[in-house]
Amino acid sequence: MSTKVAIVTGSNKGIGLAIVRALCKEFRGDVYLTARDVGRGQEAVTSLASDGLTAMFHQLDINDINSIIAAAAYFKDKYGGVDVLVNNAGIAFKEADTTPFAVQAEVTLKTNFFATMDMLTHFMPLIKAGGRVVNVSSFVGSRTLNKCSATLQQRFRSEDITEEELVGLMQQFVDAAKKGELQKGGWPETAYGTSKTGLTTLSMILARRLSKERPNDGILLNACCPGWVRTDMAGDKAPKSPEEGAITPVYLALLPPGATDPHGKFVSDKEVQPW
Repeated sequence: MSTKVAIVTGSNKGIGLAIVRALCKEFRGDVYLTARDVGRGQEAVTSLASDGLTAMFHQLDINDINSIIAAAAYFKDKYGGVDVLVNNAGIAFKEADTTPFAVQAEVTLKTNFFATMDMLTHFMPLIKAGGRVVNVSSFVGSRTLNKCSATLQQRFRSEDITEEELVGLMQQFVDAAKKGELQKGGWPETAYGTSKTGLTTLSMILARRLSKERPNDGILLNACCPGWVRTDMAGDKAPKSPEEGAITPVYLALLPPGATDPHGKFVSDKEVQPW
């Protein structure tokens, strides 16, 4: 039997690190902590080691396509593919941030949607039969969806939306933000929320594709909300600890062999949520 492998993006701190910590305890195989900064990543691996947990490290900056390609080649070569992929890397501007909204829109969608999509483009072909893919999204995405125009809501919820159409919609949001025409385009003024609406929709598109193209491989792909968690990103007033935030992503990453659901769903507190 070849060694199984799990990868968590953006995992040197916060929810990502808590997911790695839990996988080190529960996943039978190698667990990779990844980060764009090698020093911070290796520091996190060392902190886990002091708790008796063994994680491996690989540099991975999801905003750098060459970094994604290099990582994909490494895992293909060393493990013949990937068993568990948790796309956790993401960013959010603070509410008090004075960066112009047009810039916030472009930067937020670049990481949370477009870079995560690049990860999936390069790693989906590597996911082994029985694999699990978890995209860490947010309830803010579903809240944002409900604030979009009826036309946009219909497309985001449609069973026949394609990846190309979704990319077009995400680009439309960025363009509308730059022109100051969000309302005219039917968009609410939230870059983070829109990026997560896009990520959850992308998860549903890719899950449908898996069911069609690899129906017998038993791969499950879902989006989830970790909840409002105390992290550098969300601040210290949030009710959940990073360990509590990791519960649902880890549950989805470790769905038992032979499970057929959830798949292509948005999951929060281990429960499938309406979309």
